[in-house]
Amino acid sequence: MTIRWGIVTAAKICNDFVNAFNTYPNKGDQVIAAVAARDRSKAESFAKTHNIPKVYDSYEALAASKDIDVAYIGSLIPYHYELARLFLSNGKHVLCEKPLCQTYKQVESLVKLARKNNLFLMEAVWSRFSPSYIALEKEINSGKLGDVQFVEVNFGVPIDDIDRIRLKEMGGSAIMDIGIYALQFAQYIFKDKPIKVTAVGELNEHGVDTMDTVILDYSGGRRAVLNIHARIKLTNNATVTGTKGQATVEDPFHFPLTLIHADGNVERFPLHESKLPYYFDNSAGLVYEAMEVARCIKAGLVESPRMTHEDSLTISRLELEVRKQVGVHFDVDDKEFP
Repeated sequence: MTIRWGIVTAAKICNDFVNAFNTYPNKGDQVIAAVAARDRSKAESFAKTHNIPKVYDSYEALAASKDIDVAYIGSLIPYHYELARLFLSNGKHVLCEKPLCQTYKQVESLVKLARKNNLFLMEAVWSRFSPSYIALEKEINSGKLGDVQFVEVNFGVPIDDIDRIRLKEMGGSAIMDIGIYALQFAQYIFKDKPIKVTAVGELNEHGVDTMDTVILDYSGGRRAVLNIHARIKLTNNATVTGTKGQATVEDPFHFPLTLIHADGNVERFPLHESKLPYYFDNSAGLVYEAMEVARCIKAGLVESPRMTHEDSLTISRLELEVRKQVGVHFDVDDKEFP
């Protein structure tokens, strides 16, 4: 059974996803079969660069085609919901870039639709499939850290001048764009819902958060402290501390190549190489989420056990709560969805 991918938009992240996919030597029985973009010339150029056999004039045409099984959606955040719903409604599995949607209600709507239609749906939190995250989880499960009590994440990159970050109509928000990586890391470690969320932030002239500090309190006195900054670079490490020791995934923590174990041993996880350039750090690692999607589809699953629907729902609730506390409101927050 060959898994056939359709690429939705010719955005930078789509370039990186396809490049990572095409250059990975052990991806198994799956191919990239088609691409669509609002601008056909961009889609044609994208297809030529990546040797994609088919180009579609519209997302609707790609969704209705019999040439693909699963769609990878790399559009701007405000379009995630409508595009994911389009492909799910046309019987296609969906891997959608993070954050899955702007609001919790949209995420809930997509999950219901995917389950109703028995289709696979996953938020593209590629971090969850990195070899370093898997190694960190093994370290925790081995008991070498003891009982994990504290998580600290710092993620800062100077991107507040980019429209997708600074403009509300483009879904701008530090917590939504890069903060999701910090939120998902805390959830990945604690695997529990916080009992209390405390957030402070600073807004730009468009009413968009450019920095946030979030404290997540969990049962048993466990805590995560997350610092997100879109104006300056931070250390971009994530540290997990337990009663017996501490482990750290190094910069960039959202897809790290280095894990410092509790005993001080440093483990490195090299990525495969590509002749084409990437736009974002360590994007070769995007192939691991594609591998997971194919595995799950072939197994008849509608969600990944490493990035479940409930994970996306919980993260979306946290994003909404942080936005409420720091004062970021999107028009879509007031709408209802089926």
